[in-house]
Amino acid sequence: MEPIMVMVLGLSIVVCAYMAWNIGANDVANAMGTSVGSRALTLKQAVIIAAIFEFCGAFFAGDAVTDTVRKGILSVDFEDTSLVTGQFANDLLYAFIAAMMAAAVWLTIATRFGLPVSTTHSIIGGILGVGLILEVQHSTSLIDWEVVRKVVMSWIASPLMGGIIAFLSFTVVRMAILEADNPIERSKWLAPILALPTFFVLGLALQFKALKGFFGKAQTNGWIADKYDWLPVKENGVFNPWAENAWFPINSLILAFIIGLIASIILWWILRKYDFESEKGGFTGVERIFVWLQIITAAYVAFAHGANDRSNAIGPMAAVYQILSSGGELTAKADIPLWLVLLGSAGIAIGVMTWGYRVMETIGKKITDITPTRGFAAEFGAATVILMFSMPFLAVPVSTTHTLVGAVVGVGLAGGAKAVDFRVFGKIAASWVASLPAAAFGAVVIYVASGSDPLNIIVIIPIAFMSVVWVLWRTKDDEIHVEDALADVGGGTGKPDAIILSTDPNQIAPTVFELFHKHAESVEVTVNHMLDAVNKAASGEDPSEEIQATVEAELVADNIKSALREKVGNREWKLLIGSDAFLHMLTRQDRIADYAQNVAEQLSFRELYDNKDARKLLKEMGVAVSETVSAYENTVAVLRDVTLSGYTKKGRKELLEMIREVNLKEHQADLSEAAAAAFVFSQGEDQPLAAMHMYRVLQRMDDVANACEAAANAFLPIVYN
Repeated sequence: MEPIMVMVLGLSIVVCAYMAWNIGANDVANAMGTSVGSRALTLKQAVIIAAIFEFCGAFFAGDAVTDTVRKGILSVDFEDTSLVTGQFANDLLYAFIAAMMAAAVWLTIATRFGLPVSTTHSIIGGILGVGLILEVQHSTSLIDWEVVRKVVMSWIASPLMGGIIAFLSFTVVRMAILEADNPIERSKWLAPILALPTFFVLGLALQFKALKGFFGKAQTNGWIADKYDWLPVKENGVFNPWAENAWFPINSLILAFIIGLIASIILWWILRKYDFESEKGGFTGVERIFVWLQIITAAYVAFAHGANDRSNAIGPMAAVYQILSSGGELTAKADIPLWLVLLGSAGIAIGVMTWGYRVMETIGKKITDITPTRGFAAEFGAATVILMFSMPFLAVPVSTTHTLVGAVVGVGLAGGAKAVDFRVFGKIAASWVASLPAAAFGAVVIYVASGSDPLNIIVIIPIAFMSVVWVLWRTKDDEIHVEDALADVGGGTGKPDAIILSTDPNQIAPTVFELFHKHAESVEVTVNHMLDAVNKAASGEDPSEEIQATVEAELVADNIKSALREKVGNREWKLLIGSDAFLHMLTRQDRIADYAQNVAEQLSFRELYDNKDARKLLKEMGVAVSETVSAYENTVAVLRDVTLSGYTKKGRKELLEMIREVNLKEHQADLSEAAAAAFVFSQGEDQPLAAMHMYRVLQRMDDVANACEAAANAFLPIVYN
C-alpha cells in the first residue's frame, strides 16, 4: 500500500473511532436515561453498566461479516462489471469516509444540545447524500428509495407504537398495583406475574435482535445444525412455530418462556421475605421492585444497542478497509477484522463514559417525571416495539432512540397531557427530521471537496475536526449551572445544610420535590428563629441576635427558592403537576418565611405591651404557630415520598390527611390569636401604642400560620390528579 494511502487508512480509522465515540455518547440515553431520571441508578452506575453491556453487545454479539453498502440504502449490482470498477470503488471509499465524518459531526452537535437522535438514521443520511453524488458521477441508479420511505415512516410508527405500549403497560401497573389500598402487598404477588411477559419479550428480543451474530457464528462452527431453529427466517415465513420457516421458532419461544418463568420465580422468592420498611434512598415498597426490573430491561437495551449499532460505526469502515487492503476491489460482503471490532466496541464504551450524560438528562428529566414504575413501562414498551419491527415480516429499520422517546412520552401522558413537556419533545422530533438532511448535506460537502483525492481528504478531515473543537469551545460558556447556586446556599451556625443538586456521579441527584422539602426545612428554621425572638421579647430579654438569625435564615430560604425557580423555569425538570403549578407551590411556601421575617422585624421597632398575661398569651400563640409550621413541614415530607413512590393512591390519601392536619393546626392558631387580641384590646388602654404594637405582632404571626394553610392547600391538585 502506498504511503499516502496508509495515511488515508489511518485517517479513516480516526473518523471511525470518532463515529463510535459519538454513538456511545448519544445513544447511551436509550438504555440508561430513564434509569437515571427515576433515580434507580446514579450517573456513575448507569455509565458503568451501559459501558459494560454496550461493549459486550458490540464485541460478542455483533455480526462477524457486514454488508459493504450499509443499511440497504445503496443498491449496487455487483454483477455489473461496467459499474463495479476500480474508479467506482475509489469513489465509494471517499464517499464512506465523508458519510462517517458527516454523521459523526451531526451526532456531536445533537449531543452538545442534549438531543437524542438516531445514529442509524444519521449514517443513513450520510450515505444517502454521497449516494446522490455517486449516481450523477456514474450515471446509474443506486439509492433504494423504498428503504428511505420506510425510514421516514419509522419516524412516526416507532415512537407512536412505543408510546402506546408504554402507556398501556403503566396503566396496568397503576390500576393493578399503585391504586390498590395496600400497593406493597399487591405488588408482592402481582409483580412476579408481570415479570413473566416482561422477561419473555426480553428473551425473544435477546435472541432475535442481539444474538443473531452469535447464532451465525455457532452455525459456522458447527455448534448448531440450523440457526433458523432459533432465529426467524429472512423471508417467506409462517406463524406456525413448529414449521421450518417459522417467524417465531418453537425453540426460541420455549427458551424465552423458561427465562420468564425463572425470573418470575426468583422475583417471587425475593419479595416473599423482603423488608420494605428498611428502604433507604427515597424508594418505597413497590418502586423498589420496579427498580430491578427497570435496570434489567435497561441492561438488555444497552446490550442490544451495542450489538446492532456497532455496525453503524465499523460497517462503512469495513468497506473502506477492504477496498484499501485489496488494492481497489469491492465486494458485497466484507469480513470485519478483530482490531476493527475492538475499535468500534471500545469507542462506543468510551463515548458512554465521557459524554453520555448530556442526552441521558434529556430523556430522564426533561420530557416527563420518571419513577421506576414509569421507567420500567417505557423500557418494556421500547423493547417490545423494537422486537416487533425487527421481525422479517415487518423489517422496518426503526430507531431505538425514537422508540424510547415515544415510550417516555407515553408514560408521561398516563399522568395527563400537562405531565409532558411538548416543547422539549418538539425539539427532539425536529432533530429527528433534521438528521437525514443534515448528515446528507455534510457528507456531500466533504465528498465533493475531497474530489476522491487522497491529498484533499487528508487536509479536509483535520479541518473538520478543528471546526468541531472550535464550535464546542465557543459554546462552552452558554450553559447555566444552577447547581453552583444551589451548592453555595447555606452554611453557618443554625442554618440548614447546603442544598446540593449533585453532579457527583457517585451520588443520586435529588429530585425536585426532595429539594422542595429542603426548602421547607429552611423555611421551618426561619420560623423557629422568629419564635425564639418572640419568646425572648415576651420574656423581657433582648431578641436582637434571634432577629438577625431570622433574617439570615430567610435569606437562605430565598436563595434556595430562587435557584429552584430558575431550574424549573428553565424546564430542566419536567413535573407531573406542571411547572406553573410547582412554582405556585414554591411561592406559597416561601411566603411563610417572608412573614416570619416580618414578625422578627416588627419586634425590633419597640418593646411589647408590658403585661404578664398578654405576653403569656403571645407565647401560647407562638406554640400554635410552631405546631402549624411543623405540621406543614411534615406534609411536605409526605409529598416528597408520594412523588418518589409513584403517586400511589395510598400515598395521596395520606397527603390529604396531612393537609387536613395543617388546616386544623391553623385553626387552633386562629383561636389563640383571637384570644390574645381580645385581651390586648380590652386591657391595654393604659399602654395603647404598646398594645397596638403587640396586636400587629399577633397579626403577623397569624399570617405565618395562614401561609402554611395556603401552602398546604396548594398540594390538593396532586391529591386529586
